[in-house]
Amino acid sequence: MTDMTPIGTGRREIDGRIEIGDGKGGWKPVDLVKPQHLLEDETVRKIVGFACALSDQVARFKEHTFDDIGAFEALLAQEYDAKLGGKKGNKTLMSVDSLFKVQVQVSDHIDFGPELQIAKELVDECLNEWAANARDEIRTIVTRAFNTDKAGQINRSEVFMLLRLDIADPRWTKAMDAIRDAMRVVGSKTYVRCYRRDRFDAPWQAITIDLAKA
Repeated sequence: MTDMTPIGTGRREIDGRIEIGDGKGGWKPVDLVKPQHLLEDETVRKIVGFACALSDQVARFKEHTFDDIGAFEALLAQEYDAKLGGKKGNKTLMSVDSLFKVQVQVSDHIDFGPELQIAKELVDECLNEWAANARDEIRTIVTRAFNTDKAGQINRSEVFMLLRLDIADPRWTKAMDAIRDAMRVVGSKTYVRCYRRDRFDAPWQAITIDLAKA
């Protein structure tokens, strides 16, 4: 089992008296705290101690994984003048028996510039003119695409759904061009996913590292 990271007891000793933090920045005698609250405190500290250790272990695993893949790619380039992966950095490494694989996927984070407002105006113009002839599902997608969430972010997945609609109206086409022009790649994140299977022809099973999916 993963070692527990020491996170302290939250207590101190003053003149032979044991005190515990009171959550307001102060201290109070332990004997004034209800036993169930002390038991809860110990349980929380135990769980968090293991969680911190596991988090550190995952961070080390990620660092070592990228180091190992980088070393492999460097050796591949040096010995065989070959390169692994596509232009975006996506790549798959496979064991010889095809029972294990490691995938590296690079995901771009996309934001939208001011051209998006132009696109919205053109789309609204189309919907107003189509009126009753506009399908309800198209109106729904448009509404969801341009409505911002609580953080003020555009619903990107719905915007991409608009781009997949096959509508011949020139104004719609121009609106979709405006959406594409509005796209800005503001960053990217690299993910490592590991898989295994019992037989060469069996379905792949993800090796879960996400606590919520374990």
